[in-house]
Amino acid sequence: MGIYIHIPFCKQACHYCDFHFSTSLKHKTKLVNAICNELILRKKELHKPIETIYFGGGTPSLLSKEELKQILDCIYNNYNVIQQPEITLEANPDDLEESYLAMLKSTSINRLSIGVQSFFERDLKLMNRAHNANEALSSINIAKKYFDNISIDLIYGIPDQTEEDWIKNLEKVIELNIPHVSSYALTVEPNTALHYFIEKEIIPPVDDDLAKTHFEILVEFLKQQGFDHYEFSNFGKPNYYSKNNTAYWTGKNYLGIGPSAHSLVENKRSWNVSNNSKYIKSIEENKLPHEVEVLDTIDQYNEYVMTRLRTKWGISTKEVEQRFGAKFLTYLLNYLPKKIDEELLIRDGDFIKIHPNALFLADGIASELFMLKMNN
Repeated sequence: MGIYIHIPFCKQACHYCDFHFSTSLKHKTKLVNAICNELILRKKELHKPIETIYFGGGTPSLLSKEELKQILDCIYNNYNVIQQPEITLEANPDDLEESYLAMLKSTSINRLSIGVQSFFERDLKLMNRAHNANEALSSINIAKKYFDNISIDLIYGIPDQTEEDWIKNLEKVIELNIPHVSSYALTVEPNTALHYFIEKEIIPPVDDDLAKTHFEILVEFLKQQGFDHYEFSNFGKPNYYSKNNTAYWTGKNYLGIGPSAHSLVENKRSWNVSNNSKYIKSIEENKLPHEVEVLDTIDQYNEYVMTRLRTKWGISTKEVEQRFGAKFLTYLLNYLPKKIDEELLIRDGDFIKIHPNALFLADGIASELFMLKMNN
């Protein structure tokens, strides 16, 4: 079981980002109060101990010690939390001065996820990141004095990013002795500045072939350096996997707290309104500002296929039969021979996994295994 806290504030808007956030901190205090009130309103939804707490965003490193303590105290006072939970804070390099890191160390936060994205100034400017290359390096070096469990984010497939530059980014991971990397292809989302700049030919378009090449370099390079590629976008040294993210991919329940946050509890998925003012107003009226979708068996099966195929563990045929029934297992197995012949899937005993040569196509392959409603 996990709790995700969405902190919807940023200093400035990254050109590629379509997450919900505000660059105005005007209502930060009210928002933190509302997050605590939502936690109290929903405390009966999870019936097992909390194993992970994750501050995501937005930019959670904009929170003060008092605000972090307020939220953490609220969780501990209203939920059954295990002895040593994984508590992660996403942070931007420009926020990680030594005094702030020392403060974080004095809290129960024990894992940092630092949004580096690139160690090259050119890339950071193109993406409109709030930090520079020097801050990326210095923040990690200082963070290592206070935290052992550190992850960084890196983005590949950036226009004009060469293979050599991408390899240099990865070499920094090794040089800095970072035990976990989350890495994503630059994606052009509608209604973002990046979409506009590409449309107006101010920035070159994103090249899918380049992104695929960068991904293949990423997988092979980190594998040679002792990282486990345990999920499509995530690489960890042994004992440094993200417990929070692993819980998502293995179907554990979690509460998403804050504007735009998503939750999964039993067979219900819900998502909060993506508007800070509406979120605060609703919570002040003791109303949950979310929509709820009840997942039927087909929805649950399709989600299981999508999430598990992204992981190194793959789909368990036994679990498919136990959770969804023989009909679903037969449906799945009917697709196997062709996919195996095409070197898209492999059968490893009880498990079905993405073929090593087809990792970049994981989501597309998973979607081809979905059961359509008309087949029910």
